[in-house]
Amino acid sequence: MEEILISFGNYGFPMVVSAYLLVRVEQKIDALSVSIKSLAGAIEPRNAV
Repeated sequence: MEEILISFGNYGFPMVVSAYLLVRVEQKIDALSVSIKSLAGAIEPRNAV
């Protein structure tokens, strides 16, 4: 039982922090993707002229 608690203490916290950071980065990547699509849509009509 003691070994399980030690393992959780060693690996549990880094796993939680990693999951939290992945969720935050995913949101920022989604926002960046939307911005890039918007920019591409704004540039497209200029290239057609």
